[in-house]
Amino acid sequence: MFKFWITCLLCGLFSIHSFGQSKYPIPVLIVDGFSNHDWKQTSSVTRWILESSGLFKVDIATIPSDTIEQIQWRPTFNKYAVIIQNTNNIQNSKLRWPRHAELALEAYVKNGGGLYILHSANNAFPHWQEYDKMIGLGWRPNTFGYALEIDSNRNIIRIPPGEGKGTGHGDRFDAVINILTPHPINSGYPPKWKTANTEVYDYPRGLAENITILSYAYDSTSSHKMWPVEWVIAYGRGRVYNSSMGHLWQGETYPPAYRCIGFQTTMIRATEWLATGRITYNIPDNFPTPNLVSLRNETDFMK
Repeated sequence: MFKFWITCLLCGLFSIHSFGQSKYPIPVLIVDGFSNHDWKQTSSVTRWILESSGLFKVDIATIPSDTIEQIQWRPTFNKYAVIIQNTNNIQNSKLRWPRHAELALEAYVKNGGGLYILHSANNAFPHWQEYDKMIGLGWRPNTFGYALEIDSNRNIIRIPPGEGKGTGHGDRFDAVINILTPHPINSGYPPKWKTANTEVYDYPRGLAENITILSYAYDSTSSHKMWPVEWVIAYGRGRVYNSSMGHLWQGETYPPAYRCIGFQTTMIRATEWLATGRITYNIPDNFPTPNLVSLRNETDFMK
């Protein structure tokens, strides 16, 4: 019996770590079911962006709204190389993953899985201590964690709990993304590029452990300071990518934020890196410049 359980454990670990030399398409799972954003369209558009690259096969797991069905909901994370977290309970703290699913995600990432925190997913689950470790930074009050700011010399300032403000954002605008740390995801990118109609979070806060800030932007609409936009976190043997890019509000259809070539390229490359630790997806010729946004034609979108 002991040998049986050891064999099962090793098979489970291999099913995750084998994705490091994965055959394509890479299996990806989006988890959705509740959010103050348009989570249904976000999941649909995200699947289209990833699958149109030819690198991924994407499934969607929707958390049931019924309490009994939630208890029975048991996602098989180990079948996938990357989990994309697209749930957010910021407006209703009673909406949560069942505890067994929380523990399953923790184990999955600790054992080498990849986790993509999609936009407002970093607003979620202040009750879940390990989630705060996984996301690094999120939408939290000024009493919690460190806020990270980028100064004029590109140094990271750690603002301790109780100082500064809680996380917020101003109006959406076309933000210039500045590369702070070279990384496989942004390898070959221009040092600066402009993304469309995005939210720049001011005072993103969290435990900020095992974190690497990849890029930042100047918030021209509210705080008039520079804040992280993308970061990666090491959690156990796994990798986590977190970004404030990817806003899709209720009532919008194929908004510029998701039509942005820079955002689409980054989403594809981040997901591939989470799965394999390397990048094969090339930067398109129409990638944005520091001065010009580059959008996919609305008529071509989702075909």
